Amino acid sequence: MKLYHSPTSPYARKVMALILETGLGPRVEVIRATGTPLDPGTIPLDRNPLGKIPALVRDDGTALYDSRVICRYLDDLAGSDLYPAARLWDVLTLEATADGVLDAALLMVYEQRLRPEELRYAPWVEGQWAKIARALDALEKDWTARLYAPTDMGQIALGCALGYLDFRLAARDWRAGHANLAAWEAEFVQRPPMQSTIPV
Repeated sequence: MKLYHSPTSPYARKVMALILETGLGPRVEVIRATGTPLDPGTIPLDRNPLGKIPALVRDDGTALYDSRVICRYLDDLAGSDLYPAARLWDVLTLEATADGVLDAALLMVYEQRLRPEELRYAPWVEGQWAKIARALDALEKDWTARLYAPTDMGQIALGCALGYLDFRLAARDWRAGHANLAAWEAEFVQRPPMQSTIPV
């Protein structure tokens, strides 16, 4: 299999963490690809017409894209049970929450990095942060106990989302007011698949 990947993409990090967690590494060739919504760069548009990474080309030559689709496929392939049936809806909801945090954070980053300064709209940026802040509050209030269940894809996705906030939006200090979530993240990030995929 071939995985089109960028080490700074939090969505690609999710996939890489799963690959390392499940031992699928020897079966996956990682190919670096980079681009933006303004310029697809080296992202293979013939593999993902949306111009996004990650994209996974299976052994039969067909492609999968969107990190959630790829993760479900690889989990099934490995038989690793990172989407356990007994907790499936919690795991999927946590993964969706983490991806929603990433979506909003990435829009904030793009606004700063891609839009000309005179066209940037601060209320829109703050609206994206408000989504993140609400998600963090909900995770702190309602999810802490469930985060300590056996490792699943929701936890991996959340670890990657929080890592991306540190990487690109550190000044926002997501840990403030989220002591339980911060304590969980400090422990979870020590897992080898998380350590080896920290963006630099």
